[in-house]
Amino acid sequence: MRTQRQVVDYALQRRALLAQLHAGRVGVMEVCDADPYLLQAAKFHGEPSDTTCPVCRKEELTQVSWVFGDALKHASGSARKPEELDRMATLFEEFNVYVVEVCRTCNWNHLVLSYVLGTDGLNDGRSGRKTAAE
Repeated sequence: MRTQRQVVDYALQRRALLAQLHAGRVGVMEVCDADPYLLQAAKFHGEPSDTTCPVCRKEELTQVSWVFGDALKHASGSARKPEELDRMATLFEEFNVYVVEVCRTCNWNHLVLSYVLGTDGLNDGRSGRKTAAE
């Protein structure tokens, strides 16, 4: 069970960017610029979504979850599957998750969501300190 906190949804930013694209103020090449590493992560670690690509309308988008945090050490900056996030949330004190949607056909990509996971702050209001009796 994941306990997401400090959730930020980037839907308004996404909608504004797509409006600029459809109005011609932003070019397709500016928004369809997914890094090859992101495309590989989408292939191996991504989760398919029900959302069709807003640019090419040829395929459903893939969502990739990236993890960052000091507690993760060498795993920081890597893509993870949802089941890995569940396990990591019970093992690490705190880390950030950034969910990026990507189209593997036209290379559209956009940050969709960010949140914090981990065991920090989940001890039912008690401080991290232990008493002598504990």
